[in-house]
Amino acid sequence: MKKERRNWTFRKSVYGVFKRFFDILLSLFGIIVSSPIMIIVAIAIKLDSKGPAIFKQERVGRYGKVFKVWKFRSMAVNNDVHDFSIKDQHTKVGSFIRKTSLDELPQLFNILVGKMSFIGPRPWILDYHENMTEEQRHRSDVRPGLTGLAQAKGRNSISVFDKINYDLEYIDNYSLVEDIKVIFITIKTVLSKEGADAGKNVIQNELEDLRTQQIPVADIKNAAIAK
Repeated sequence: MKKERRNWTFRKSVYGVFKRFFDILLSLFGIIVSSPIMIIVAIAIKLDSKGPAIFKQERVGRYGKVFKVWKFRSMAVNNDVHDFSIKDQHTKVGSFIRKTSLDELPQLFNILVGKMSFIGPRPWILDYHENMTEEQRHRSDVRPGLTGLAQAKGRNSISVFDKINYDLEYIDNYSLVEDIKVIFITIKTVLSKEGADAGKNVIQNELEDLRTQQIPVADIKNAAIAK
C-alpha cells in the first residue's frame, strides 16, 4: 500500500474526534459495569500465585510514542518475555483469563486516559516497531486498540506480515463502518478462541521474520491473488 493512500481526509479527522468522545464514554461505562468482574479476577490472581494482579509493560502507541499498557497478570512474576530459552510460565488463573481475554480488561483505563482506543492496531512491544520498515510503521498512525482488524481476522493464527497489512488496511478505511465491522468479527473470533496462543515462540518467530523481512510463501501467494 502506498503512503498517499493513507492521507488523512477531513472526514477521517472529524470521525477521530467523535471516536475519542465515544472511547471516553464507553470506557467509563465498561469500567463501571466490569468492575465486579475485575475485582474477582484480581482476587483470583492473588490467591493463585505470588505477585501483583496488574501487569504493566511498555508498548508502542500512536506515532511511535511509548506508553505502559495495563493487563491482568497471567504469567509467573519471574517470566521474561525476552528469554526464549524457557516457555511462558502461565498460572492456572492466567491460562483461563488469556483464553477468555479477561486479561485485557484493565486496558479500559488505557482507553480512558487516551493512550488507546477500543478499535485500532494492537499495541506491540518495542522490538516489533524497531524492526519494521518505515512503511510498516504507519500502523501506528492511529491509537492502538483493544482489538483491531488483524486481531479480528485471526489473532495469532496469521503471520506478522498479514497482521501489519490488515492494520494498514484498517487505517486506509478508518471509519465508523469499519469499526463496527471489526467489533462483529472480533466477537466471532473470541468465541471460537481462534489464534489465542501468543507464546514466546510466536513472538520469537515474528521478530525474526521482521528482522530478515522474509515474507512467508503463503503471504506472497495471497498478495498476488489480491492483485
